[in-house]
Amino acid sequence: MDYGESEEVQKVHAAIQREKQEPRVGLEPLSLWLIGVYSLALFFGGAYLGRYSGGFSGDSLDPGGIPTAKKAGGPGGGGQQQQQELTPAERGKKVFAANCQVCHQANGLGSQSQGYPPLAGSEITNGGSRRASMVVMKGLQGPITVKGQQFGSAVMQPWESLGDQKVADVLTYERQEWGNHGSPITKEQIAALRKELARHSGSFTEADLHAAPDEDLPGGEQGAAPPKPGEQAKPGAPPQGSPPPATPGAQPPKP
Repeated sequence: MDYGESEEVQKVHAAIQREKQEPRVGLEPLSLWLIGVYSLALFFGGAYLGRYSGGFSGDSLDPGGIPTAKKAGGPGGGGQQQQQELTPAERGKKVFAANCQVCHQANGLGSQSQGYPPLAGSEITNGGSRRASMVVMKGLQGPITVKGQQFGSAVMQPWESLGDQKVADVLTYERQEWGNHGSPITKEQIAALRKELARHSGSFTEADLHAAPDEDLPGGEQGAAPPKPGEQAKPGAPPQGSPPPATPGAQPPKP
């Protein structure tokens, strides 16, 4: 046996061993059937979400972006379309649900444990529109007594950024809901109050509210709002549609 030749063979095999390919364990290509399963899962998942999403969109949370319904006129209306507009209180209910309901609750009773005062039967809500508008525009901080109970652990943020119309609508809703009897508020009144409070940077306190006159903002309808359909009028108030009481000494109208 030629040992020299054997040594050459060992060198050749050593070179081959060094040039072997790297192991490919775990680097195999993905199976086609597995790719198909993933594709079907993504397809049916997207189809399910698209069908059962309830038509949700980011704009649906903005009450001001909800278009009002339109009714087409009948054959005798000349093709005119009449727009069914919401009342200020109905618009205010949407603003309240989007911004105020979390704290003051849908029933307007607030939360004693969390420090949110009630709006139903509140002296501020039912009083003159000035104090209630001040609170909504600039916010409120510190303790406050409502209906004989003290609330003070929560701070109300200012809502003047909503705009004059939305502030007027939500105040009108609060002052006419849950048995309240406050007068409605217009955006012109809020615009005038905004100019009046332009130099007031912070939130109001209970002392600030008591220092302000308990009066309605100028330029609005004075007195309490008329009762809603189905509600009983206040004691002493004349029924709707009845003639005004006769003045003593006045002559009755001639037929």
